[in-house]
Amino acid sequence: MLSSLVQPRGLSFLLAALLLWGGLSPTPAQSQRAVRADTLYTMTGAPIQDGVVLIENETIAAVGPASEVDVPASAEVHEASVVTPGLIDPRGTVGLSGIYNVSADQDQLDTSEPMQPALRALDAYNPQEQLVSFVQQLGFTTVHTGHAPGALISGQTATFSTAGATVEASLRDSVTAVAFTLGPDAQARFESPGTRAKGVSMLRQALHDAQAAMDGDDAGGSDLGQKALQDVLRGEVPALITAHRAHDIQTALRLQDEFGFEMILDGAAEAYLVVDEIEEAGVPVILHPTMARPSGTTQNAAFTTAATLHEAGIPVAIQTGWEPYVPKTRIALYEAAIAMAHGLPRTAALASITREAAEILDLENVGTLAPGQRADLALFDGDPFEYTTHVCTVLSGGEVVSDECK
Repeated sequence: MLSSLVQPRGLSFLLAALLLWGGLSPTPAQSQRAVRADTLYTMTGAPIQDGVVLIENETIAAVGPASEVDVPASAEVHEASVVTPGLIDPRGTVGLSGIYNVSADQDQLDTSEPMQPALRALDAYNPQEQLVSFVQQLGFTTVHTGHAPGALISGQTATFSTAGATVEASLRDSVTAVAFTLGPDAQARFESPGTRAKGVSMLRQALHDAQAAMDGDDAGGSDLGQKALQDVLRGEVPALITAHRAHDIQTALRLQDEFGFEMILDGAAEAYLVVDEIEEAGVPVILHPTMARPSGTTQNAAFTTAATLHEAGIPVAIQTGWEPYVPKTRIALYEAAIAMAHGLPRTAALASITREAAEILDLENVGTLAPGQRADLALFDGDPFEYTTHVCTVLSGGEVVSDECK
């Protein structure tokens, strides 16, 4: 009798040893969650009433009406009035600019030279910055951030998850774009350029030099700035060109046509004056915040621009931008709501900070709720575009990263 009790225990020790030594591979336990919503915006089709998102580990396993999704009894269930994909800020400086507006937390623009394409947002992003957690609590799980407008070439941008304690853990795309600025906003901080013509001449010369080096013996780009511009010229990285005035937008389109690079038009306060040109060029727009202060180059900004671009079939996302006051960012959800109030259809307004933003930035696994996508979700206690609504839970990669109603 004693031997019969001892033998299974001996076998269990043997099995454990085999597992440790690699003789057998244990199957990792799956973490399962289910999110149930009165209204579920998947951004892949019509909203689903009484919808469910089933999550396994970091990934969405199933999406559909509650009657069609089998939720395991062991799954942790979250409920909300409205659920959307995790929100995306398509252009800002969060993580480089901080919440207190002091020199110690302002790293978004170097003014020692007007053209610095070698500067990397990756090297300045602070995942521990309080402003990152602030926007996360409001439903934003992804931020496209980096060097601010204000220099002919201010540097490279990058895309991060708002979750993750280190840069490596939060990084999604190390070089999303190279940031350019046209017009007076690129002149104010530097002795040169002093005019639009001089600024564009300097840009054109830099691009020609990078092209010549690429065609010659320096195709790999030993100069880091030239290498960044060569990546743009090859079409590997888009040029993110901030231009607000109509004639500056037209100049950006001419440069794009001349050099053949991929371009994202940024800001574009007067885009409604050159809709046909933008549409013909096939260029997407990351529009200025709808409520941006109308002064300087944005003095002719209009609340209806997002709707105008959408009606023309131009891909449009709405950004938080960069402001010279605390905390140097806006909340893109509110900006999209104001755009909706001025003619942008509801689905398009939500897409401008989810699916459309992801497509413009070439982010493949966020922005929609579908099987195989990263499990980034925002859970609301009401209409996301209603000012009194709160974000009560935020999931990033299937993990709850915020659970207080904000």
